[in-house]
Amino acid sequence: MEITAPSIEYGLLMPFILVFAGACLGVLVEAFVPRGSRRGAQLTIVYASIAAALFMTLKNWAGQPAKVAAEGSVAIDGPTYFMWVILLIFGAISFLLIADRTAENGASIFAPQAAAVPGTAEEDEAVKAGVEHTEVYPLALFALAGMMLFPAASDLITMFLALEVLSLPLYILCGLARRRRLLSQEASLKYFLLGAMSSAIFLYGAALLYGYAGSFDFAAIDAALRGGSSESKLLLAGMALVGIGLLFKFGAVPFHSWTPDVYVGAPTAVTAFMASCTKIAAIGALMRLFYVALGADRWDWQPLMAIIAVATMAVGSIVAISQTDVKRMLIYSSIAHAGFLMTAFVGASQLISGGRPNGLTSVSAVMFYLVAYGAATIGAFAVMTLVRDPSGEATQLSSWVGLYRRSPAAAVVFTLFLLSFAGIPLTSGFIGKWAVFATAWNGGAEWLVVTAVVISVIAAFFYVRVIVLMFFAVPEAGPVKVIKPGTGTLVAVGIAVVATVGLGLFPGPVLELAQMAGEFVR
Repeated sequence: MEITAPSIEYGLLMPFILVFAGACLGVLVEAFVPRGSRRGAQLTIVYASIAAALFMTLKNWAGQPAKVAAEGSVAIDGPTYFMWVILLIFGAISFLLIADRTAENGASIFAPQAAAVPGTAEEDEAVKAGVEHTEVYPLALFALAGMMLFPAASDLITMFLALEVLSLPLYILCGLARRRRLLSQEASLKYFLLGAMSSAIFLYGAALLYGYAGSFDFAAIDAALRGGSSESKLLLAGMALVGIGLLFKFGAVPFHSWTPDVYVGAPTAVTAFMASCTKIAAIGALMRLFYVALGADRWDWQPLMAIIAVATMAVGSIVAISQTDVKRMLIYSSIAHAGFLMTAFVGASQLISGGRPNGLTSVSAVMFYLVAYGAATIGAFAVMTLVRDPSGEATQLSSWVGLYRRSPAAAVVFTLFLLSFAGIPLTSGFIGKWAVFATAWNGGAEWLVVTAVVISVIAAFFYVRVIVLMFFAVPEAGPVKVIKPGTGTLVAVGIAVVATVGLGLFPGPVLELAQMAGEFVR
C-alpha cells in the first residue's frame, strides 16, 4: 500500500519551529556547556530565537494568506499571527525579569539570596559561586512554544499536545524559587496534580466529540453540527468536558482554585509570565474551539458561559477586596479580568453571526484587551520585585503603606498599572474594557455588559485602597525598602508604562491592527 507523504508548510510554521528549536538547543547547553558560561549562552539563544520568530511572523503575516496548514492541524490566520506577536513580545519582556541581576546582590531571582535567607552550608557555597537555575530558560521557551501552538491548533489532538507542551514546563518553573522554597514546591505540586486532572478531562471530552463527529478536526465537527447529527448527548458531554479543560487553564470560576496558591508560590517573574502569556494562549484556544468547531451550537453553550463569566468577575473582584497580600490581590484581579474577557467571548459578535463588516468583533476586542492587560500585568509584577524586606519580596499590604515616601517613582508607576486594571480613562485598561463590552453588547449580551460594568465599579475599590495607602498613609519604621531596579526590570517596567499610557491615549493603531487580523479561518 502506497503511503502519501504529508505536506507540511514549514515556512508558515517557522515561528513556532524556531522557538521550539531554541528550547531544544538550550537543553544541550545545559548538558555540555560549563556552568559559568551557561547564562550568557542561554540568553543568547533565547533572544535570538524570539527575534527570528518575531521576524518570520511579521514576514508571513504581511505576505501570506490565511491557511489551515500541516495537514489540517494548524490554522495560520490573522488572529494566530496577532497572538504570536504579542506572545513573543511579552515572552521577551518576561525573560528580562527572569534574567535580571539586581544591583543589591548581583544574582537573579533564581539564584540563592544570602542577604535574604540564611541557608545551609551548601546554599552559602552556591551563593559565593553565583550558581543559578539556568535550566529556567529552555523550560520557559518550551512553554512559550506550547503557548504559540495552543491558539493555532485546528484539531483536538494538536490542541491537547500544545496544552501539554505549555503546561509541563510551567509545573517545574513554579517550583524553582530559591526563597520560600517549600511554598514554591507546594505550588508546583498543586499545579501538576490539578493540571493533570484538567488535561485528562479535556482528553475525555475530545474522545466524546470524536464519537459525535467521527473526526478530531474542527471543520469536521462543525460540519457534523450543521448536518444535524442525532448524537446530541455525546456532543453536549464532550463540549462540557473540553470546556472545563480550557477554562481551568484560563483560570475561570469554578476552575480557578489553583490560581492564587500557584501564582503566590511561583517566583514573581514566572507569575508575570504565566499571568500574561498563559491567558493569551488559553482564551485564544477557547475562542477558536468554540467559534470554529462548536459555533453552530452556540445557543447551547452561551448561557452557561455567561454564568461562568459573571461568577468569574464577581469572585475575582469580591475576594480581592479582603486580601492583605498585594501579590494575592493582583492574582484575584487576574481572575476578574478573565471574566471581563469572557464577556466578549460570550457575545460572539462575528461576521458569521451578523456582525458589521470592518467593525469591532469579539476576536479583535479580546486581542486588544490582551495587549493592554498583559503589559500592565508584567509591569505590576516587575514593580513588586523591588519592594523588599529581610525575608525577600515584601508582598504584605502593610509593607506598601507609605510607599510614596520611600520611592515616589515606584508608587507612581504601580498606581498607573492599578488604574489601568480598574479601567480608568486615559489608560489602556479603559479602552480594553470598552472594546470587550461594546462587542458583547453588539452580540446581544446586554445584561452581561451591565453586570460587568457594575462589577468593574466594585473592583475599583481595592485598587483605590492600595493607592490611598501608598500615598496618604504614614509608613511604620521597619526594614522594608525599595531596591534599585536592575536593567532588565527597568526596561520591562518602561515598556509596560509606555504601552499602558500609549494605548490609553492613542489606541487606534493597535485596534486597527486587531481588526485587520480578521477572524478565525475555517
